[in-house]
Amino acid sequence: MRRFLDSVGQVLQAMLTHKLRSILTMFGIAWGVGSLLLLVGLGEGFRSGNRRNLSTIGDNIMFIYGGRVPAVGRSQLSSRFYHLTYQDYLDIRSSPLVSNATPVIFRGDLRLVSEYGGANGYVDGAEPQFKGIRYMPIDQGRYLNWEDESQRRSVCVIGSEFVRTLFPGRPAVGSTVLINGRRFEVIGTIKKVGHGNNNNQNARLIMPFSTMSTYFPLKGEGNAEAITYVNFQPIVRGRHAEAKQAARNIVARNHGFAPETPDAFDDWDSVATAELVGKISDAMDAFLGAVGLVTLALGAIGVINIMLVSVTERTREIGLRKALGATNRSILFQFFMEGLLLTGVSGLFGLAVAYGFTKLFELLPPMDGFDLPHIYPGAAFTAIGSLALAGIIAGLYPARQAAMLQPVEALRQE
Repeated sequence: MRRFLDSVGQVLQAMLTHKLRSILTMFGIAWGVGSLLLLVGLGEGFRSGNRRNLSTIGDNIMFIYGGRVPAVGRSQLSSRFYHLTYQDYLDIRSSPLVSNATPVIFRGDLRLVSEYGGANGYVDGAEPQFKGIRYMPIDQGRYLNWEDESQRRSVCVIGSEFVRTLFPGRPAVGSTVLINGRRFEVIGTIKKVGHGNNNNQNARLIMPFSTMSTYFPLKGEGNAEAITYVNFQPIVRGRHAEAKQAARNIVARNHGFAPETPDAFDDWDSVATAELVGKISDAMDAFLGAVGLVTLALGAIGVINIMLVSVTERTREIGLRKALGATNRSILFQFFMEGLLLTGVSGLFGLAVAYGFTKLFELLPPMDGFDLPHIYPGAAFTAIGSLALAGIIAGLYPARQAAMLQPVEALRQE
């Protein structure tokens, strides 16, 4: 132990003797470690943020809307519009490739008024299985059930933004809200979804589909039986493309056009979007990781150069120590400890700086589609370990060469 402490003391003395060299070495290591950790954290923040955004909509969600059937030759003059109907929903739900589905009537032009305020927002009419398809965690009260649907009850569930604007500081459940002058009872509230300015999912009201179709059908001549879109889920995630094509085939058959008709469908597949975002995230991770590795490599090169110069300049010191009885093992151990201390301390310093920057990010306003970067232990271990290995090898190799010299030869070195 005493020999070990003596070696550590000699290492610290050598580092203090060459302050500028030691500081430059430690700066290069800290820069490489901190840059790599921040870049990896930013890439993973993008990935997790987009994954979280999609999860606030629901798992494996697919949408199909009404659309326009282009005419032959893609002339816009003779193209025709079509709206989905309840029969389209029934046919899509009965497809063997679909596990669950619901019809939705959506209106964004309805006025909501309570005793304490008014608001405009999204009003959906949907059947009770809507909650099993879309992500709607209930905060207070209950969700719509089949009795509400079958009896066309004037009840509704509202999002957190409507709770804030319509019932500020007051209980919403059991209260009354007027929708275009018609009285509805609030039977439940939905927890806040997402963060930041993402109010699309929070400024919403949901009522039974039967009630919506009776009192607030889609506007326009001939749209009394129309629905806005059908939400559905594939039987399994891996068959989402087949489920999407099956829904298209049903809609094309029901509305009298070929399913191969270009631009005739307006739909969205969240599974395909998630896969695309995953590919973009992988590309970002590869790019940011490559930039981080280049920075790390530059730091390693700097460490290697400085350690090589350090050992070369201290060849006379090695010869003097050997003349005084030092063994090759003790000389190599000193340089091993020097490389380990330099890389270890500066690597931990780079880790601390990167962690500090992640805390600074928390002071910024939340951004949709982006989570705060975090320090990943695996990346930290890899960065510090690789630089420590480079520094130790760069110090031990020339130190061994110098230690193999005869003391007289080592003392002759300039």
